[in-house]
Amino acid sequence: MDALTRTDDITAEGPLLFARVLDGKGGGRPISWNEVNVWKPAVPGEVLWAHLCRTEPGVLEFLENDLDVPEPTAELLTGDMTRPRAFRDGEVLVATLRGINFNPGALPEDMVSMQLWCDGVRLITLRRFKLQTPRDTLGEIDEGRGPTDAGALVTSLTEHMVHRMNAAIVDMNDELTKLEDLDFDEEDPDPLLRKIATIRRNCLALQRHMGPQHVALEAISRDAPEWFEGHDRREIGETIALLRRFLDDIDVSKESAVVLLDELRGRSLAASERTNYLLTIVAAIFLPLSFLTGLLGINVDGMPGAGEGLHPYAFWTVVGVCAALIVLMLWLFRRWKWL
Repeated sequence: MDALTRTDDITAEGPLLFARVLDGKGGGRPISWNEVNVWKPAVPGEVLWAHLCRTEPGVLEFLENDLDVPEPTAELLTGDMTRPRAFRDGEVLVATLRGINFNPGALPEDMVSMQLWCDGVRLITLRRFKLQTPRDTLGEIDEGRGPTDAGALVTSLTEHMVHRMNAAIVDMNDELTKLEDLDFDEEDPDPLLRKIATIRRNCLALQRHMGPQHVALEAISRDAPEWFEGHDRREIGETIALLRRFLDDIDVSKESAVVLLDELRGRSLAASERTNYLLTIVAAIFLPLSFLTGLLGINVDGMPGAGEGLHPYAFWTVVGVCAALIVLMLWLFRRWKWL
């Protein structure tokens, strides 16, 4: 595994990223991968949380053999089907959740998934790419102010995952505000169009990914086993309400981006129409002049002012007629309100 994504604080062997045994008071002690495989609660209220990299060898066997996870569920936890969902299997809660990818070089729409399995005594979370959310909860546990039981642990993870959406949404809103304050007449529209289109695409991607997450969190609140207590349901209800507000903010940002796109395209279309209108006026002015000069330029006998004994002012006469035609046409265009 890449050293940048591997952050084990116990062992460099196996799929374990970190593990804690909660003490029921907000803290927890670290244990190794070997201890995770044989762990049993020493005292009532102890909860094991193990965070694994699901692409490492041995994860599927650990789930099926050590935790007695049914094969379809184990394949779901270790597979690439990452659409958010949650369901109850007896006294076990299984969920797939998504969070925003804050890894270097990632875009907001590049979501990262976290699979979750919990029987009330053991919580196993799995990921493929680095995810910040578990580290937030881990930091609280190591500081002694973390969750005290399995339900609170699930709630903490979902809460941190949803809260991290706020940064991406605020960034998009700030960028839209800056764009709305610009004077579009003085800006090059092409970079602005690309930037607004990117924001709109990010909004659509977040909405597409986080909409199913809203349904998954509601399923956890509604269908979780009895070890997911009433206060946990209330806490996750607050998280659901926050996610709903974020989705509403995304809708507003998406509509704002559409308005900006329409304004920019409208300005570009108006500028193009003005240019075409001016070209049409110029063409209309020079059309009779072109006809007159073309008529006088034909090479046939009898043209006035041509041949022997030509009038000395014939050229200036033609120039004067052309100038008079220009003045007449400009007057007519003004009278017809074309100019």
